[in-house]
Amino acid sequence: MPIAKGYAATDATKPLAPFTFERREPNDDDVVISIKYCGVCHSDIHQTRNEWGISIFPMVPGHEIAGVVTAVGSKVSKFKVGDHVGVGCFVDSCVHCQTRDVDTEQYQPGLVQTYSSLEADGKTVTQGGYSDSIVVKEGYVLSIPDNLPLDAAAPLLCAGITLYSPLAHWKAGPGKNVAIVGMGGLGHMGVKIGAAMGADITVLSQTLSKKEDGLRLGAKHYYATSDAETFKTLAGTFDLIICTVSADIDWNAYLNLLKVDGTMVLLGVPEKPVPVHAFSLIPARRNLSGSMIGSIKETQEMLDFCGKHNITSDIEVIDIKDINKAYDRVLKSDVRYRFVIDMATLDA
Repeated sequence: MPIAKGYAATDATKPLAPFTFERREPNDDDVVISIKYCGVCHSDIHQTRNEWGISIFPMVPGHEIAGVVTAVGSKVSKFKVGDHVGVGCFVDSCVHCQTRDVDTEQYQPGLVQTYSSLEADGKTVTQGGYSDSIVVKEGYVLSIPDNLPLDAAAPLLCAGITLYSPLAHWKAGPGKNVAIVGMGGLGHMGVKIGAAMGADITVLSQTLSKKEDGLRLGAKHYYATSDAETFKTLAGTFDLIICTVSADIDWNAYLNLLKVDGTMVLLGVPEKPVPVHAFSLIPARRNLSGSMIGSIKETQEMLDFCGKHNITSDIEVIDIKDINKAYDRVLKSDVRYRFVIDMATLDA
């Protein structure tokens, strides 16, 4: 079995630490990837601390993986040694999805997550991208356009697709007024992608501290939600609101910012149930929905779109030894806008 090096959480109470483990033997349809960079997602923190109650330990986190192909199986036709590739949030799905429902495979049973999940055999635990290598089925490997630097492209594999999917599904584009709630790792990608689609983008953030960034990245407008006048000024304005935050906000106040037939989409997971008054929906036929990452097909579409428009994440590259400090900073919103681990530092 191939030996890999990485950083892992051995239980929910301990910091991440160096960890050596076995990857599975490559099969004929597998791609072997040397991981160059891996983004740090807030869900990595939830998982390593078992805040969702589904974690499997020991756990090597990371699902924003960018690297270079080092070997391919005999049946692999899409990739060759030296290709720039990515791996996102899942590495397998059920047979039904593969044959009949590839556009929504991320919502189907049988999804195998990139880490803290069980492979199709029901026994092998998946380990993620805070490591030097990974073995993935060809059908779950993404091609990263050559014009995108691997470090800044890594967050596209989660943050990018998480925003692209709802923006595409609800047809953000010219003539559409779209609000992005939150100006963090997810929100700043929503601004960039939505603006490139041609939509009129407004950022709704608690304060105006990141206004300059928001406008620079493509937003036309920027409002502070701590100001009660914002909700009066913008009532009935938006076709689409994408909420990237996990905080318990005033959901009814935000729903009232939608036009007739407008939709508010949740990406973050608040700790408490979402309390919504029927009259926030009924008088304007408003919708409240959710969205989760995207299919492999849509993720490749997103990467190609980002390649065409030269879109990457704004990042801070870190050594892997600083990952626990980075987690603390993520919780304090002290990063603009995504940490990315340089895997070359594993050997430092």
